[in-house]
Amino acid sequence: MITRDNKLPVTRQCQLLGLARSTAYYRPRSVSPADLTLMRRIDGLHLEHPFMGARMLRDQLNREGLDVGRKHVSTLMKRMGIEALYRKPGTSKKHPGHEVYPYLLRSLAINRANQVWALDTTYIPMAKGFVYLTVVVDWASRKVLAAKVAITLEACHAVDVLQEAFNRHGRPEIVNTDQGSQFTAQEFVQAVKDRGCHLSMDGRGAWRDNVFVERLWKSVKYERVYLHAYDSVTEARQSIMQYMDWYNRSRPHSSLGKKTPDEAYAVMLPTVKLAA
Repeated sequence: MITRDNKLPVTRQCQLLGLARSTAYYRPRSVSPADLTLMRRIDGLHLEHPFMGARMLRDQLNREGLDVGRKHVSTLMKRMGIEALYRKPGTSKKHPGHEVYPYLLRSLAINRANQVWALDTTYIPMAKGFVYLTVVVDWASRKVLAAKVAITLEACHAVDVLQEAFNRHGRPEIVNTDQGSQFTAQEFVQAVKDRGCHLSMDGRGAWRDNVFVERLWKSVKYERVYLHAYDSVTEARQSIMQYMDWYNRSRPHSSLGKKTPDEAYAVMLPTVKLAA
């Protein structure tokens, strides 16, 4: 987003984007091998027991012989972009500086393709590091409409994957996300509104609001990611995109009457009535 060969000075670019100038000069610190091991195990425990918070994860890690404290586990969870999935008190409390939108899907019958799209981001471990995977999923058919692998959790990546879905599949009535900073950022909110879509956000940590996306993450990781030790971002990207293509075309779902997401999406698209 910010480039040093732009005609505008870096300070002015930061002002236009609403970022602190220090952000432009920040260079992420490398993650130690010990922390990468902890993050990989935390990811596995979170998939199996999404209700576990930092304390329970610490206790489980300690039982497995990994010496780590609660605060360090909490720090790693934030870096990974995960939190325990349960309803917390004060869920209407807004992210500082970002507006949080109400959840619009409660009691809504979702049975049409392009009725509701869901976006989410997950942590992907590599041999010596990690990346983030963001996807757009059609709620009714479970079809992955677009996906992107990136090295940060910035809002621009969420915007990119959403715009790709718009360009390839039209637009939905509702876009649903969690309350992650990449989705509450003005850049992302505006991208949704510019297409005339309603924006819906899950309650913080509410597992029932995004349970089917959590199932997608479990499938991606156990059926592809955990079987590989990616040596580069390029390798991770190619492998995950290949899996997404296979997932859409060839993986039947019991909840879809044994149809694949591609097959379900095709039959769930609203029919267009021709003028007489």
